[in-house]
Amino acid sequence: MGSAIYGQQGELGQLFSKETQAIFFNWKEKPVQRMLDFDFLCGRPTPSVACIVQPGSNGGFQKVFFGDEEIAIPVYGSTTEAAKKHPKADVFVNYASFRSAYESTMEALQTATVRVVAVIAEGVPEKDTKRLIAYARSNNKVIIGPATVGGVQAGAFKIGDTAGTLDNIIACKLYRPGSVGFVSKSGGMSNEMYNVLSRATDGLYEGIAIGGDTFPGSTLSDHCIRYQDIPQIKMIVVLGELGGQDEYSLVSALKEGKVTKPVVAWVSGTCAKLFK
Repeated sequence: MGSAIYGQQGELGQLFSKETQAIFFNWKEKPVQRMLDFDFLCGRPTPSVACIVQPGSNGGFQKVFFGDEEIAIPVYGSTTEAAKKHPKADVFVNYASFRSAYESTMEALQTATVRVVAVIAEGVPEKDTKRLIAYARSNNKVIIGPATVGGVQAGAFKIGDTAGTLDNIIACKLYRPGSVGFVSKSGGMSNEMYNVLSRATDGLYEGIAIGGDTFPGSTLSDHCIRYQDIPQIKMIVVLGELGGQDEYSLVSALKEGKVTKPVVAWVSGTCAKLFK
């Protein structure tokens, strides 16, 4: 990352760049390969997955493809060792199950070189999530999730299975940046919106799925306020859902002038009573 995640007033800054690299926790072949396929499509010179942490592992390598070339990504048995060997990897992509997501996420948050943690697992106990959020906010760290597919910066970096297959990424023109900042609770609906944005606008600049759990690590308004401070983003699109009060915090941010860029927002489910 070129700049700090939090600015002087504590606002979130730009999270990713074309140089961003990640530590991938709990080896999963498809998400890793999809990250590397995206990298190659975007013309990244280096893979976005710096290394893999497989708890209890004695080390070694995992073979994957970077374009038509087979490469070996180093594997470590602990996050501490991985962070020490790859100090520039400041994103932690956590594919641990809900049973161990708290411990592995907290360890990542306590690692000085890690700035952003994506928690993929659903069903993380709410009390654990609250502890993670409290620690992250008091230590200038960012959590995406739990229960998230992740996020993507078009032409630069993506987390795991975000945006689906390579065909979908090409169709949605995510291999190059547009000027729309998008945030949603739903990963599946995000994929649909990337397609819509590619047709109706000049495309996505950055998209985040905050996750569907009751207590997201970062909120819709957190990311909208962050988009306000990213010059390349010219408009903001928000897809909310019934349940929770996160959308109201975005309304407050608009009323208080924290967000002045054009915002298009929709809360899914609000017209359901019309179909009864």
